[in-house]
Amino acid sequence: MVGVQIRMVLVMKKYLAVLAASTMFVSVAQAQSIKIGLSGPFTGGSASMGVSMRDGVKLAVAEINKAGGVLGRQIQLVERDDEARNELGVQIAQELINKEQVVANLGYINTGVALASQRFYQEAEIPVINNVATGTLIAKQFLPPDNKANYIFRTSANDAIQSAMIVDEAITRRGFKAPAILADSTNYGQLGRADLVKALEAKGVKPVAEEKFNIGDTDMTAQLLRAKNANADVILTYGIGPELAQIANGMAKLGWKLPLIGSWTLSMATFIDNAGANGDGAEMPQTFVQIPTTPKRKAFIEAYQAAYKVDRFPSPVSAAQGYDSVYLLAAAITQAKSTDGRKIREALENLQTKVDGVVTVYDHPFSATDHEAITANIPVFGIVKGGRVEIAHPEDIAGDKALRVKAH
Repeated sequence: MVGVQIRMVLVMKKYLAVLAASTMFVSVAQAQSIKIGLSGPFTGGSASMGVSMRDGVKLAVAEINKAGGVLGRQIQLVERDDEARNELGVQIAQELINKEQVVANLGYINTGVALASQRFYQEAEIPVINNVATGTLIAKQFLPPDNKANYIFRTSANDAIQSAMIVDEAITRRGFKAPAILADSTNYGQLGRADLVKALEAKGVKPVAEEKFNIGDTDMTAQLLRAKNANADVILTYGIGPELAQIANGMAKLGWKLPLIGSWTLSMATFIDNAGANGDGAEMPQTFVQIPTTPKRKAFIEAYQAAYKVDRFPSPVSAAQGYDSVYLLAAAITQAKSTDGRKIREALENLQTKVDGVVTVYDHPFSATDHEAITANIPVFGIVKGGRVEIAHPEDIAGDKALRVKAH
């Protein structure tokens, strides 16, 4: 009996030793990975943007990890769904910084969430690359001299760029003289509306109507009737896909068809699918159109389609910009030879290697005073045709094939 007990004790000690060793191995492996936050709305009305961005990020991470990772370590994404809610974004930022101890954060789809949340990363000196949110203020929220350094970067076309493009298309290129603006009530919509008004003023044009709608609205009849009574000849939009579709559908219901020109969100599946044939002809600025105009884009499109079993991306722009943001961050960490936030920021501001991205080839995309990777010469105009987005102006294809690069 005593011998049996001794054998049981020895077996238990051996088991505990193996368990401790395996636990230690897992802990070491986790400690060696590079934790990067990934924040966005993966559910709700903005989900097509958030999921596409997330899938683009995950595709890039998988490629990098398969090739050996960064600094010999694997990238570990820590995903959080902010549901496009400012207060949840704030909570998630604090959790990723304090509990998960991420070295950087990728994401932010919604301007309001970005403006509310990224201050915690700024205070912690942890870089953020906004890869979809476009509010003009985002990358300039923490500029010196009020702050010693700015930790907020961006790989999307900001609203100042987009609003100028929208106005150029409507007023200069197509000759409209009486624009009406329909914008949602979020920070994104109202900041974008203000940028549109400013761009119109630069052309000596005043909107004949400025209408607001809320997230979740399903009837735009009142706003459209006011625009119609003001003799509008074009509708300019700033809002999210589902509600934008109600503008196109509302015009069809009224038998009043006007050109629809707006921000990049008119390319979202939630607009295209909900508007159907009523959405055909809608135009918007795009950093990326799902067309294989370069070998890099062809490879990206095919890899995304294979990985996620889709033909048309829910939000091609979000997927491409998310993908590129990973490679920019990886290049910065490699150059810095460190995961220290200050060193990553300094490397981003002075990248020594070109990054071959889907949107463009990034050649010194950032500097100490400029954290915007996209300049006005990079986006082209897309147009909705038969349920997909195409390049609106054939002459842009030649430049698109050459991959416009940042104008320094």
